[in-house]
Amino acid sequence: MQDYDYSSGWAYFITICTKNRENYFGEIADWAMVLNEWGKIVFDGIKNIENYNEFSSVDEFVVMPNHLHLIIMVSYRRDNSWIVSTEQNVWIVSTTTMKTAENRNNRRNMLIPKIVWKFKMITAKQINILKNSVWNKLWQSNYYDRIIRNEDELQRIRKYIIENPLKWEFDKNNTENLFM
Repeated sequence: MQDYDYSSGWAYFITICTKNRENYFGEIADWAMVLNEWGKIVFDGIKNIENYNEFSSVDEFVVMPNHLHLIIMVSYRRDNSWIVSTEQNVWIVSTTTMKTAENRNNRRNMLIPKIVWKFKMITAKQINILKNSVWNKLWQSNYYDRIIRNEDELQRIRKYIIENPLKWEFDKNNTENLFM
């Protein structure tokens, strides 16, 4: 969203696609994602997002053959409670993976784009090392995001992410369905 502060404490639904929606990360077999070497690098990259930003936590995620979905929580801590808020709403979040932040004002501006950029850079670099080459065409240049506005929406998106491999046959990101 233009003019939105993507460093605000909130929950964000992110979708990142591979360049040209190429199936780089594995395949769906028996309605489950089977990761190849590149897919395992991406999986580990998502798990490590929390390690390079103390104000973020990965909630739910899935790596698919040519894209991934994840929920990133941006938070700060006040009075021993995790707070995810906007000016209109405040959620108290109960997740054990949130990181402590002593001062919310120290956060970098536009946190979500920086997290996505760093994730793409790290995973592309690790795949380049694995391939023993320089190749920067792994990811589409942009990504999709949605601000999750309430608990019901959060639960619906979590379900969507968990069930994504079950629906791969009909997924718009499945290259076999591009002209459907």
